[in-house]
Formats: sequence, C-alpha cells, structure tokens
Amino acid sequence: MTELKHACHCVYQIRYHMVFCIKYRKKLLFEKDRVEFFKEICFEIGERYWFEFDAIGTDGDHVHIFVGAAPRYAPSRIMQIIKSITAKNIFKKYPDIKKQLWGGYIGTVGDGVTTDIIKRYVETQGTKEEKEGCKQMKLLDFK
Repeated sequence: MTELKHACHCVYQIRYHMVFCIKYRKKLLFEKDRVEFFKEICFEIGERYWFEFDAIGTDGDHVHIFVGAAPRYAPSRIMQIIKSITAKNIFKKYPDIKKQLWGGYIGTVGDGVTTDIIKRYVETQGTKEEKEGCKQMKLLDFK
C-alpha cells in the first residue's frame, strides 16, 4: 500500500493507471534504448511536477503507466503533461517515428480496484508468445 501524502490543506493517496496507445498499434517500443529513453523522460517529468511513477510497462504498441500525483492535477492534465513531453522528446531523438501519434485511456484506483491489483496487472502485460516463452514484459520500477 502506498503511503499518505500531506499537502497544506489535505492528505491524499492518489494513483492513476494510464495507457498510451501508439497509433495503428505499431510496435515502436520494443527496442530497449527507446524504452530506457522513455523511462528517463518520465523520471525528469516526475522531478519537475512531483509525480511518482510506480511502474511502467510496455508491449511495444502501448505503454502502461502507474503514476501518483497531487490532487491539484486533474487526470487529464497529468496525461497531457506526460504525453506531450514524452512525445516531443521521443520525436526529437527518434525522428523516424515522428509521424506516429499517441492515444490514451485513464483508469483510476478505487471502487474495488486496489494499488496491488493495478501493479500486478501492469507487471503481467505481454503477448501470449512472450508469456509461453517465460519472457516477462519490461517493467521499469521507479522505487
């Protein structure tokens, strides 16, 4: 269970499960250097905006992010910040994928869905072939 955070006028424990899909589900995030670069960008975003990235997982054609943020940020704003900064930097470093656009979905923790359930879900993402071959999806832990 994640710890409670304290702000001036509130105590909170907010986590979001976000999924960014690459347009046409093109498998552009299988290369390790791209995934590591994505992780670096998220780490910098976390420092700048005080986001806590608990886990990041990829299947190549989409990215799962489990992130915590203060209540001053709406979920749509968190997604906008992460998508815009990561896309801008990835397109700059990898111009061959500049034409690929990002889409997304937001899922929140609560109403019967716990932090542990979401973390387990993100960790077990992967294709059937990878699971049968005992390959685990790349999970980037920020702890």
